[in-house]
Amino acid sequence: MTDPAPRGGATALPAVPPSALRTGDDGVVRCAWANGDPEYRRYHDEEWGRPLRDDERLFEKLCLEGFQAGLSWITILRRRPAFRAAFHGFDVDRVAAMTAADVERLLDNAAIIRHRGKIEAAIGNARVTQNLGESLSDLIWSFAPPARAIRPRELGDVPAITPDSTALSKDLRTRGYRFVGPTTMYALMQSAGLVDDHIAGCHRAP
Repeated sequence: MTDPAPRGGATALPAVPPSALRTGDDGVVRCAWANGDPEYRRYHDEEWGRPLRDDERLFEKLCLEGFQAGLSWITILRRRPAFRAAFHGFDVDRVAAMTAADVERLLDNAAIIRHRGKIEAAIGNARVTQNLGESLSDLIWSFAPPARAIRPRELGDVPAITPDSTALSKDLRTRGYRFVGPTTMYALMQSAGLVDDHIAGCHRAP
């Protein structure tokens, strides 16, 4: 699959490797990672890369990206309804009010990821969010990079970490957030649409 030559008579971009894209059984071309599990497909089509500025949903993504550390994202997606039930829909005030007894209760909840540090981090991060003095959306989006000049054309063009995600991670850690490393924050930036890493040729790539 090739794109037309850029304006100005520049040399045409190289073809997108077949491994970077995949056509689903519905006939739709997507980033290759998105055409396996149906939940991955829905997530790719409806969420990943779409700008998100709602504080509550951003807090949810911040928490879930932390829970994902060391695991596959599909594990989190499949358990997201259980996470939402366990953490009061990720309402910041309600999560911030959770106690040590709640932590112990959640450690017995097999429907979520039973990791004490990550559970305690979600509660602690809610308390930090309560005292930001600005919206979580404004804070996170202040680290959004300029739009890409050239859309990624193969999986190797998509980074795992960037200077912007490193800066966001450092800022959040300084404020007291946990499980917000640079790689985790780049995943958040992708998920919340601060960056758009859909591969050229994907139906979600304009």
